[in-house]
Amino acid sequence: MTEVRRATDRVLPPGQLPADGFRVRHYGPVPRFRPQTWRLTVNGATADCAEHHLDYAALSRLPRVRLCADLHCVTKWTVLDNTWDGVPTRALLDLYPPAPEVTHVMAWAEYGYSATLRLEDFASPRALLATHHDGAPLTPEHGFPLRLVVPHLYAWKGPKWLRGVEYLTELVRGFWEERGYHAVGDPWREERYSYQE
Repeated sequence: MTEVRRATDRVLPPGQLPADGFRVRHYGPVPRFRPQTWRLTVNGATADCAEHHLDYAALSRLPRVRLCADLHCVTKWTVLDNTWDGVPTRALLDLYPPAPEVTHVMAWAEYGYSATLRLEDFASPRALLATHHDGAPLTPEHGFPLRLVVPHLYAWKGPKWLRGVEYLTELVRGFWEERGYHAVGDPWREERYSYQE
């Protein structure tokens, strides 16, 4: 496993304060993991025009990385120095490439929850499909078995209980983006709300 090293710069994004622990925030109930039927789907504008599925065993065979990063919530708290283990999003993009015209990705989670990201953000070398946090498997409340982590964006861009990645050729707003949140969500620019776009 390769390791992406922790940044030494401890300046927080504007308006953020350190949190007192790894908080639980989500919309809706915690889903039950069913290993026999669980699949991660990759679809939309794939390069081969096909829909692809990975079961949990196949996902576990993909390359893994360790990432140390802060987690920034749009509600103005930051959890410092998280260690995430998982599959780099780049490995998924290499396995199932998007078509050349793809500009965005919709990350789909349980119960139809979704978050839209620019392809460049999803493809970041610091973005990963996390299975572990601080050396232990994710708990159900924190997204077990799979959570998208994109540390340079607000945390709502990284859904817990990830089930699908859809390649898009234009911006399509996800769950919180449809409810007035920013299409990009960069905490360093305080991109919280759609009126800022």
